[in-house]
Amino acid sequence: MGIFKAYDVRGRYPSEIDESVALRLGHAVARYLKGRRLAVGRDVRISAPAVARAVCEGITRAGAHVLDLGMCTTPMLYFAVGQYGLDGGIMVTASHNPPDWIGFKICREKAFPVGERTGLKEIESLARETPAASNGGRVEERGITGDYREHLRRFLSAVPDLKIVVDAASGAVAGHFDEIFGDLPVRFVRLCFLPDGRFPNHEPNPLKDENVRDSAEAVVREKADLAVCFDGDGDRCIFLGPDGRRIQSDLVTVLLARAELRRSPGAAIVYDLRSSRVVPEEIARAGGRPIRERVGHAFIKETMRANGAVLGGELSGHYYFRDHFFADSGMMAFTKLLDLLGRERRPIADLLAPLRRKHATGEINFHVEDKAAMMETMARLFADARQDRLDGITIEYPDWWFNLRPSNTEPLLRLNLEADAADKLEWAKGRLFEVLGRPE
Repeated sequence: MGIFKAYDVRGRYPSEIDESVALRLGHAVARYLKGRRLAVGRDVRISAPAVARAVCEGITRAGAHVLDLGMCTTPMLYFAVGQYGLDGGIMVTASHNPPDWIGFKICREKAFPVGERTGLKEIESLARETPAASNGGRVEERGITGDYREHLRRFLSAVPDLKIVVDAASGAVAGHFDEIFGDLPVRFVRLCFLPDGRFPNHEPNPLKDENVRDSAEAVVREKADLAVCFDGDGDRCIFLGPDGRRIQSDLVTVLLARAELRRSPGAAIVYDLRSSRVVPEEIARAGGRPIRERVGHAFIKETMRANGAVLGGELSGHYYFRDHFFADSGMMAFTKLLDLLGRERRPIADLLAPLRRKHATGEINFHVEDKAAMMETMARLFADARQDRLDGITIEYPDWWFNLRPSNTEPLLRLNLEADAADKLEWAKGRLFEVLGRPE
């Protein structure tokens, strides 16, 4: 079944995923987890209510009970599974994909992710079978926004006097933000705050520049201090500074890491290997233990649990917290950054200035049919450099480095390049582009 990916299940509705697929998946998950109590949540997509009902039916046919959370964010589902001691959960979402997509994110007890290496293949096999008639499970509807508010607000004791642009992308965050944060003495400028699965204003993917353009303009127009842009299911967020420019997510990881290390001295912090060299340097300087990991939430979460890490950060705007059952949460990241700014009482630009000492390209895609061969070519061309194969190939020199990583689903190689100086970055780009060709 082509809808089963490395970390989740995703496809177009109804051509690839419909209610019959959802019913079989719910049944398969309940059987695989041998769960008695599972949570089900859904995002704002037009197809989500019907698909979620079918998932619930599949679970109850397997004899398990469902805690139906209704419309929520993916992190809220993770919280419910961990907080209420459930056996697992299924979030009906296609995250940042276009409106006609739908899918499922699956976790087991304590919000541990279920991916290709941890059960998704077995679930795919079980989902080929037709579920039996009803076997006695029941569905209990339960709103959890109040509990989630209490959970997040425990970490917010110093609230800064700021004006903040919030773009909820018409997604799941839009349905809960004000109940959680609306009473704060913060001047919020709200964009896309009506939940709408058609995503009428822009795609719910803040990694694309066109999707944060309104926020960038609003920050400058409103003379705001900051903007936060959430994705469709609320598991990640991107921050913009007062000038409307993106704040690199790896530098946000540094700011959050410093705050976490004040509470947990000497703790581990996990970061993805695309991150700037500034990240491990600053974590070590703050007394923490930096741990480099490959890209992907399953890998970050697994490494965090194994090391008791307090924080994980990815360049894609995913931030993971031990305080959130080692799971990612855009609203938790917002909470912790807000608290940090309240404690520091300094503009975020001042906090970031000393961290902006490197020059990077961000992620660039190249169309390459034979990805493995191209990476071997790079290994030969830069044989004098330090190399590793943790994820794709990373090639390092003292004053510049790059990672070249294959897409799991497309004939693409993804390049991240960083240098100590701007002219070195341009020189390295020229050298790499000669081999890789023109970017996508």
